[in-house]
Amino acid sequence: MKKILFALSFLMAFTALEAQDIQLHYDLGKDRKYLTSTVEMFKPDQYGSTFFFIDMDYGANDVQGVALAYWEIARGLKFWDNPFEIHVEYNGGFGQYAPGGAYQINDAWLFGGNYTWNTADYSKIFTLQLMYKTIRGKNKNSFQVTGVWTLQFFNNKLTLDGFADFWREDNMFADKSTKFVFLSEPQFWYNVTKNFSVGSEIELSTNFGGHEGFMVNPTIAGKWTF
Repeated sequence: MKKILFALSFLMAFTALEAQDIQLHYDLGKDRKYLTSTVEMFKPDQYGSTFFFIDMDYGANDVQGVALAYWEIARGLKFWDNPFEIHVEYNGGFGQYAPGGAYQINDAWLFGGNYTWNTADYSKIFTLQLMYKTIRGKNKNSFQVTGVWTLQFFNNKLTLDGFADFWREDNMFADKSTKFVFLSEPQFWYNVTKNFSVGSEIELSTNFGGHEGFMVNPTIAGKWTF
């Protein structure tokens, strides 16, 4: 109960920030049981679109406070009237663990293109991205394929959204090496009001975040949309 009350208080405290939406997740995965906040924004304009999100984990790795900070920022560019955009992206972050240790999430730069399909009322949107990727200190020449979707149902009372990434990255686990990573985070939201939603995110991953093989990590979550 104490963790639930803290989560609700934390979400209310962040509603003054100017972003498109703010989410607070409680991770139910094995050996996780910590909070993650997400601040994200998507803003289209006459020359394309800008998207960013910032994730912060609290209480992971026995840390009293912020255990991980990670962000992605992407810019879509177009000077024409069609669904294709040039895509430029940066990813990076860092984390810590108790007592007194720290680690870096390798910077990554991506460049490529994306194509978006949508229905006339924009209730269903899907974007496919094909990108060249370079990861500092690991893979100079790599690639990433990303799918992003948003689906609205029942007069916008139910929202299904999320992404799926597949990319080349060399990782070593004990005496085994892997060359590819998969990560998907589908979200399911019941929109209580126009601004407030409750729901869940399910992280599906393979060889991601220092864990070999396939993992499933669900959350319970709240979201405030501005």
